[in-house]
Amino acid sequence: MRHPMRHPRKVTAALAGLTLALTACGSGDTGGTAATAAPSGVRLPNLAGQSVEVAAVWSGAEQASFTEVLRAFEARTGATTRYTSTGDDIATVLGTRVKGGAPPDVAILPQPGLLNQLAGQGNLKPVGSDAATGVAANFAPIWQTLGSVDGKLYGVWFKAANKSTVWYRTTAFAQAGVTEPASWDAFVQTAQTIADSGTTPVSVGGADGWTLTDWFENVYLRTAGADSYDKLARHQIPWTDQSVKTALSTLAAVWGKKGLLVPGASQTDFPTSVTQVFSANPKGAIVYEGDFVAGVISSDTPAKVGTDAKFFNFPSVDASPPSVVGGGDVAVAMRDTAGAQALLTFLASPEAAAIWAKRGGFTSANKNLPLSTYPDDTSRKIAQALVNAGDAFRFDMSDLAPAAFGGTPGKGEWKLLQDFLTNPADVNGTAQKLEAAAAAAFR
Repeated sequence: MRHPMRHPRKVTAALAGLTLALTACGSGDTGGTAATAAPSGVRLPNLAGQSVEVAAVWSGAEQASFTEVLRAFEARTGATTRYTSTGDDIATVLGTRVKGGAPPDVAILPQPGLLNQLAGQGNLKPVGSDAATGVAANFAPIWQTLGSVDGKLYGVWFKAANKSTVWYRTTAFAQAGVTEPASWDAFVQTAQTIADSGTTPVSVGGADGWTLTDWFENVYLRTAGADSYDKLARHQIPWTDQSVKTALSTLAAVWGKKGLLVPGASQTDFPTSVTQVFSANPKGAIVYEGDFVAGVISSDTPAKVGTDAKFFNFPSVDASPPSVVGGGDVAVAMRDTAGAQALLTFLASPEAAAIWAKRGGFTSANKNLPLSTYPDDTSRKIAQALVNAGDAFRFDMSDLAPAAFGGTPGKGEWKLLQDFLTNPADVNGTAQKLEAAAAAAFR
């Protein structure tokens, strides 16, 4: 989920209802010949006289920042660019464009499921050698895997999201005499100490089921490990597996302990869960969600990120290694043009990432982007945790699942974890219901 612009699970939901009768389309345009070297060292062709269309879900501030990236690409190549905002329903928009024989040169997709579907239908062009070299040099192998289908690389992950951040009100921690916890046991104890000081500690946006899947995924990755996470994401192990029950029991240590959750969690939406912690009259001290929490704090509360509001990495469980659950936006070529491949090459470079990073509201998985590029300590810390995770990064599990299970309000995992939030004692029953829903969706 990316607040406030859009929610990738809407894309997942769109996929469920779509039967894209897509036909492979492309152009034989080979573009310019002379190569020019950008300051970062990436070499790009001379594309004078050519136009490159890019389609993505971004609008508002995100669109404005990406436009600056495109302006730099134009300056490097001589090409002209045109940006098309698809809105949340990017799957439908791209399906219609391809079916009509007019796909954009490049699309930027908000999750792997759509990349897999379009590639499987023959509607994406593999990444060229220059862009592939950039991906190999600048990104951990997990990002290459996430951008590949059947061993072919199709995507460059340009924008990332760190969804393993826990945000807190600094005055509440100071008043309770606590510091940032590094382990789950310390987190539970910190919450209890804050409760004992007179402040209800943890705010949960349980009315939005996706927040609960994010809680589960972070705990599961740390209790079960990356290999089991991958297997559960593909439903290669059942949701009745002991590893799932262990994660649910771990969650219950917070969700089910009297006095630790701000009342009404199951009726609280995500933005409200943030404002409950950082408003002028706060009800809580801690809220878990991704790096996009900073945007809600800045726009909807008087708190200042970095002083009144800080974050710590989602705590380790039983000495689990550092890991990050997250999301991202992947650039893919939909037409066989020199412009499309050149743009992918540029987007794989630290230079392109730096343009948006300097403006804020952006995290990159590019390991060669200097942390000093980010405008403040908070965004640097978020990016550092993401990059340092390397192959311990895992994409949001519910975004990888069929929409009927992982991406539909009032159904599947969303609904069952909402029920579990209401009754955290029902570990076995919740696991059984999750397995029944997953089995039906993965059929």
